[in-house]
Amino acid sequence: MADNQAVYTSKVRIVRERGPIRQAYLPAESQPVVFGTHGPVREHYGTAVGQYPDHATTLDYVVAAAAG
Repeated sequence: MADNQAVYTSKVRIVRERGPIRQAYLPAESQPVVFGTHGPVREHYGTAVGQYPDHATTLDYVVAAAAG
């Protein structure tokens, strides 16, 4: 295999529901993963407590993936 050839290309689809709430359709998962905001991140984006349901952020998933 050539050094510059991709070994894997992830096929992901993101659907914005409303506000910060997004659904990520990921390979090998039968249900979408829901992303949103919570705590200090929610406050940074200026949404009120209870305005949207709390969900893990995309940053939370990146940190979890890097730690794994």
